[in-house]
Amino acid sequence: MTTTVDPTAPGAAFDAFLPGALATSRAQRSWTPGDGALPALYLSHGAPPLFDDGPWMDQLHAWALKMPKPKSILIISAHWESAPLSLSSPVANTPLVYDFGGFAQRYFEMRYGTPDSTALADLVTSVMPDVETVHRHNNRGLDHGAWVPLKVMYPHGDVPVLQLSIPTHDPAKLMELGRRLRPLREQGVLIIGSGFMTHGLPFLTREAFAGKIPGWSADFDSWAQETLARGDVDTLMNYLNRAPGLPYSHPTVEHFVPAFITLGAASNPEAPVTTTIEGYMWGLSKRSFQVA
Repeated sequence: MTTTVDPTAPGAAFDAFLPGALATSRAQRSWTPGDGALPALYLSHGAPPLFDDGPWMDQLHAWALKMPKPKSILIISAHWESAPLSLSSPVANTPLVYDFGGFAQRYFEMRYGTPDSTALADLVTSVMPDVETVHRHNNRGLDHGAWVPLKVMYPHGDVPVLQLSIPTHDPAKLMELGRRLRPLREQGVLIIGSGFMTHGLPFLTREAFAGKIPGWSADFDSWAQETLARGDVDTLMNYLNRAPGLPYSHPTVEHFVPAFITLGAASNPEAPVTTTIEGYMWGLSKRSFQVA
């Protein structure tokens, strides 16, 4: 399925979506220890055009409602690559990062104030090895790879959120990072890798914006879906040599590698993975999944 947006009315789809989403999110029950471990997610985050795409917002919000509302959220966005490992500010209502350009002014005025997340920062630090320094920022807020999808999934902003940086592109090291984060799921923490299954923005054509799926995007997406369905983590980790359409689907790889943190956080990283959201926006694959 290819979704379309209406750029002549920025955020109109979000305005239509919001009243119902606020009501259903308010009624959503909160996680309790009796629920067991929350899943870990990999989602394609959409950037500001997500707010113009009603069907995609409905999919993301419905996904959130299938789970208990988490106690807190740790999200790893493609848009923060930093070593040593770093956490965003835990202070309540820290201002957002508007790390995009060329969009309507409305998107630069959106807010997503969330509660204090110091307790989550302490949890993340506690599962890291003693030799791993976790830097805590005093004023860095959530970037658009974090706040854009979360504003749709949890529109009240009533869940504490922290963003964790991507310290490396090495799949093995990211899988290990996910493994260390795995115990947080049992404490009501929703772990989210936020990227985009294909992200070849420089190679999009007028035909892609009109709904035609580029071959490189379809090929990479199909390969990823089939490999995930087999639980073939070794092949996924060797994506630089195995994935078709790679130079076009991911001219830089930061939108794909959060998937390895998600898979590492799974109880069984080699279990078959089922897609939660699929389809395309402007020729880019929205494929998103969760692991138990």
